[in-house]
Amino acid sequence: MFRPILLSAVSGVFASAALAGGNHATHQADAVTSEAKVGVVEAFDILAAHVHRSGNTVTFHMTTNGIAGADKPAVNGAVGGADVWSYVWPTSLDPSVVGFDEGAGILAMAATSHPDFDDTPLYDENLDGDTGNDGGVWHSHWVVLAPTEACGEGALAVKDIPEGATPNLPATWPGFPILLDSPGFTPVFDGPEITVNAAIMGGAEGASYDGVTAALRVNESVHAPLLCVTDVFDVASGDLSLPGRVD
Repeated sequence: MFRPILLSAVSGVFASAALAGGNHATHQADAVTSEAKVGVVEAFDILAAHVHRSGNTVTFHMTTNGIAGADKPAVNGAVGGADVWSYVWPTSLDPSVVGFDEGAGILAMAATSHPDFDDTPLYDENLDGDTGNDGGVWHSHWVVLAPTEACGEGALAVKDIPEGATPNLPATWPGFPILLDSPGFTPVFDGPEITVNAAIMGGAEGASYDGVTAALRVNESVHAPLLCVTDVFDVASGDLSLPGRVD
């Protein structure tokens, strides 16, 4: 579980071969690095997290100790109680840079999978002509995280939108009553690596970041708090100190 500080599948031979190209997060001199851990599912065991920019294009990438994206949550059969597994890059960027209210919380890029519901109504990730049945396919979100005691002591949640409130929201907000955006940036997987290229007006030069793998869960009653962080698999820095800097 996230605290106030935010409190197998692949052999070593495969990992070495997959990383030989040198363009993964683990090869970046300024990446936030982490040792492999016993007991963490390899696909969510972070070896390195990195964020860099080229103009307004910001690249979020993460190297894992296994095959990134290979593991997904089991089907729950209902939205209430559904699990969401995620690769997350918390940042120091103000949420207003992507269309939320200034100072709303911790802005993070996330790649998620959740087979019980779809929260990208504008996109057809599985290319079957139906935009409402592909939540299990890895996809991207901007999320605003905030401490939420109702999720547990020291826990975080994707910030709820109270009934009747009218906060600023991105044009691609999917309609859920939380500070969640579905911008349509496609996660790309390459063996142990996951990469998301995002557009941010003005770029993100100088922002700080970290890398996290985590599980979230929809409230059983589908009521506030709607989406709680329930388990943290790994934190690249170990303490969510956001030691990385975007150049």
